[in-house]
Amino acid sequence: AADKIRLIPQDFFAELCEQIIQHLNHKIPGINTAELCQRIQTSGVDINIGDLAKIANTLSFLFSTAARNNLSTEELITTLGSGVSTLPKYAVQVIRHVWNEQGKAIAVSEDAGNMVTVGQFVDMKWKLGVAMSSDTCRSLKYPYVTVTLTVADPSGQITDKSFEMTIPQFKNFFRQFKEMASVLETV
Repeated sequence: AADKIRLIPQDFFAELCEQIIQHLNHKIPGINTAELCQRIQTSGVDINIGDLAKIANTLSFLFSTAARNNLSTEELITTLGSGVSTLPKYAVQVIRHVWNEQGKAIAVSEDAGNMVTVGQFVDMKWKLGVAMSSDTCRSLKYPYVTVTLTVADPSGQITDKSFEMTIPQFKNFFRQFKEMASVLETV
């Protein structure tokens, strides 16, 4: 990951660290690596989303481990210096600054025993469509619903999951949501 960190300009690296800290503090549901990667690429840096996601996971692990071990800023930087001497100087400075400013908040809110191991819902979009024809059938006129769920996985990576449903499947889906809503009202 250190080789790839060298590719990221300091301002984008700082933004990534800030987003990770905010995610660990439960202030944002996740890190939109796709959007950040696109902005980094637009600035002229050749990096792919997979590499950026690995960097985000590494930094998330670093910050959450430091919080679990209640490390001071100096202890974190000393640990970084002894284990990863290949990090660029600006990266160490950014990590130092972010941890010094916001690291203690993670130490308070991070509970190793209650780590979330499932994704978190961020957004849902839907659209109604009608398949008019296909290469094997001239006149389908087949309605369907497309749903796109935006979720943040436990590491904070935001992804979209899309699926299509027939109208009967959608009616079942809707019925289950109504059941959940009525159960929630009793709580």
